[in-house]
Amino acid sequence: MAANVNPTVRRRRLGSELRKLREMKGLTAEAVAAELLVSQSKISRLENGRRSISQRDVRDLCGVYGVDDPHLVESLMNMARESRQQGWWHAFGDVPYSVYIGLETEAESLRTYESLIVPGLLQTRTYAEAVILGMGPEATPAEIQNRVEVRLKRQERVGDLEHPLRLWAVIDESALRRVVGGPPVMAEQLEYLAEMSTLPHVTVQILPHDVGAHPGMYGAFAVLEFEDSSDSSVVYLEGVTSDLYLEKHADVHKYAMMYEYLRAQALNPEKSREFILDAAKGYAP
Repeated sequence: MAANVNPTVRRRRLGSELRKLREMKGLTAEAVAAELLVSQSKISRLENGRRSISQRDVRDLCGVYGVDDPHLVESLMNMARESRQQGWWHAFGDVPYSVYIGLETEAESLRTYESLIVPGLLQTRTYAEAVILGMGPEATPAEIQNRVEVRLKRQERVGDLEHPLRLWAVIDESALRRVVGGPPVMAEQLEYLAEMSTLPHVTVQILPHDVGAHPGMYGAFAVLEFEDSSDSSVVYLEGVTSDLYLEKHADVHKYAMMYEYLRAQALNPEKSREFILDAAKGYAP
């Protein structure tokens, strides 16, 4: 597999192409499922990129859709082969949010809101260890370290100054006040957060408690956008046992508007940096 092939994104693109072919044929997912003697949920998962697509799946679907262009069939077959390859994150074993990592790896920009913790892309190692242990007390030391290494690997997108991920983070003040890992860990974390906020492609805003009620009270979320126009934006909502990915235009627009409200209510980047450093002093010995 070429180094720049992202299996998660290949699945999304292939699923999108298959959905277009179905719609051009005027068929419903239910009708296609009945024709192939499979469940409707399988067709839906293939089209939204949540399920690995085999070359046999492509062959069968092309047959139902009457696709007779050999070049198109071969292109779809190649995408199917690439979609079944492994991304860098697979080297770390069973990563619970691997779909999200695949999307984040390919994203051009990320807008994230966090209500309780510092965003994963801006965490120090010691803070990440404390967060992962606290959120998964049943995890073994080996599992914790594995997840920490994955998190640090993800951060390379932020540190890549040639092709950086454009990151905008709105963080509730609660994340600065919750003592994760102890005062020294928090002091280090907040100083690091302030330092990262000076990067030209990173913007950090703090949402102070005194703003009162705000749209972010529904919970944390992220909006991912991609350079390729064929890749629709995605809203990511993390869950305990499963995650939610929203791709419908109306849903993405709703969260994008929520984010605009949060950015407007939060302190500007300069005042946010001052706020973070002042909080860090409170944890100093």
